[in-house]
Amino acid sequence: MKHSDSHEAFFRGLDRHRMIASIKEPKHIETALALRDRLSGVFLLTGHIGVLKGYVDLFNEHRVPVFLHLEKIGGLSTDYHGLDYLAKVIKPAGIITTKTNVAKNAKKLGLITIQRFFLVDTEGLENIAKSLCQIEPDMIELMPARIPEMIGMVKSFTSLPIITGGLLFERSQAQECLDNGANAVSSSNPELWQRADGMPGTKRIRKVV
Repeated sequence: MKHSDSHEAFFRGLDRHRMIASIKEPKHIETALALRDRLSGVFLLTGHIGVLKGYVDLFNEHRVPVFLHLEKIGGLSTDYHGLDYLAKVIKPAGIITTKTNVAKNAKKLGLITIQRFFLVDTEGLENIAKSLCQIEPDMIELMPARIPEMIGMVKSFTSLPIITGGLLFERSQAQECLDNGANAVSSSNPELWQRADGMPGTKRIRKVV
């Protein structure tokens, strides 16, 4: 799947499905593929450089946009040359990172960039605002999802699409995040992937140009 095709597929999928599968164990890859019609994409948080291309190729073959959490994958360099290799050889739809400089370089290389932020206290809100002044990723992910009222506070200073995840156990908890303005939720719980259909979301997601 070409970068342009995977970008379009992901944002088109977010208009229909509000669930993203976070894969932390290889055994859940087949489950995500089986439920791909209920997902807008997958976040890969497992593996190492030796198996990574095989995983990504498998998702690309099934036209499932796959994002790599760069801090969770072994042996992968996140300098510019490592990201260039990732974009040209591994070919995911995009990346997830907590690091502003990594997001900046990945975006230059045509990858969809999702920057992850942790909301531990009010200082976390300030860190998001400061980071977005330096580089604007394509989307942001807020962790954990169990503080849905914070989504509205973040939306007050950015128009970027918001994904939220972490500590989700029930479908109702995921729906509460969407009701508070999240564009999608991410979960590592396959039971939530199965029950993802029919969750109403927010307005249409903007596409990356």
